[in-house]
Amino acid sequence: MIECLLYRTNRTQRRIFYRVEIAMNLFSEVSVLREWGIAGGRPTAVVQSFANLREASQVADRHRNRAERRGYLRA
Repeated sequence: MIECLLYRTNRTQRRIFYRVEIAMNLFSEVSVLREWGIAGGRPTAVVQSFANLREASQVADRHRNRAERRGYLRA
């Protein structure tokens, strides 16, 4: 399991998080889990499955880079 947690503060001083995780699932596939939302609130989550680790890590890096361009900082 590999995880990257990013935070930023919005205009109302609330902390917003974005989390990207790579993990194996029960079907021997590699999954990329993305969660985002306000810290302490109910997050929104999306799971994507891939046949190999290379594809999953490329997608996870793309999402992490996009979040960093939007102002998220690593925790």
